[in-house]
Amino acid sequence: MGSFIEILCAVLIPPVGVFLRFGFGLEFWISLLLTFLGYIPGMIYAIWALTK
Repeated sequence: MGSFIEILCAVLIPPVGVFLRFGFGLEFWISLLLTFLGYIPGMIYAIWALTK
């Protein structure tokens, strides 16, 4: 389960929230790509990645 700070960052700036948990791993790059394609898909993926 993601911490409050990670979840908050995932809502405000999705790649930062994922970075705090996974660093520059695959999850970060997926989150960054989805955020560039659309803010909402990036946010959904970031929250999903942090809570799985």
